[in-house]
Amino acid sequence: MDFWIANLAGFVGAYLLGSIPTAYLVGKRFYGLDIREFGSKSVGATNALRVLGKWPALVILLIDILKGVAAVVLARWICAEFSTPDQQPWAAWATSLAGIAALLGHGWSIWLGFSGGKSVATGLGVVLALSWPVAFGALAVFGIVVAVARIVSLGSILAALTAIVLICVLDVPTPYRLLIVAGSLYVVGRHRANLTRLLAGTEPRIGQSLRR
Repeated sequence: MDFWIANLAGFVGAYLLGSIPTAYLVGKRFYGLDIREFGSKSVGATNALRVLGKWPALVILLIDILKGVAAVVLARWICAEFSTPDQQPWAAWATSLAGIAALLGHGWSIWLGFSGGKSVATGLGVVLALSWPVAFGALAVFGIVVAVARIVSLGSILAALTAIVLICVLDVPTPYRLLIVAGSLYVVGRHRANLTRLLAGTEPRIGQSLRR
């Protein structure tokens, strides 16, 4: 198979991996409800925590992280399997595009009419597969912020900004740097409504149920 055709297939595969609506499927299969009709109406782990509880939310979180990891692993395998030596310099770009595809898949899932979550967990999986020091640094900031403020959205936004800072000071391939900067800005952008509520002081904290 041609290198470029294989990577196009990898891009589509990464998008489909990201598109798997984990929280929606868990809610429907095990609780008989559409999570999009409750809480914040998001299909992410945070809304699953509010609506379904901590253990389902943990499972959803881990699966969403693995979606991001799997997208990068798939792209790397395709590059290793189908590239010639002169095409190897393009491997990092192809891998980065697969990471973007996974983020877009989670945010605009084909299975949910091109709607979805904020791509935080899937983004963490992508970053973890590309640069684990950046992932752990961002995760540390997230953990500290959530422990102190008990606001997941604030932790997610600050973690994304932390990832930008870290990737800019570490020695990584340029495509990875561009991906993580673009992906982090994308995640922040997906939190526009949360930013409005944060500024208004109305953003819910952990433990505040929004289920109707």
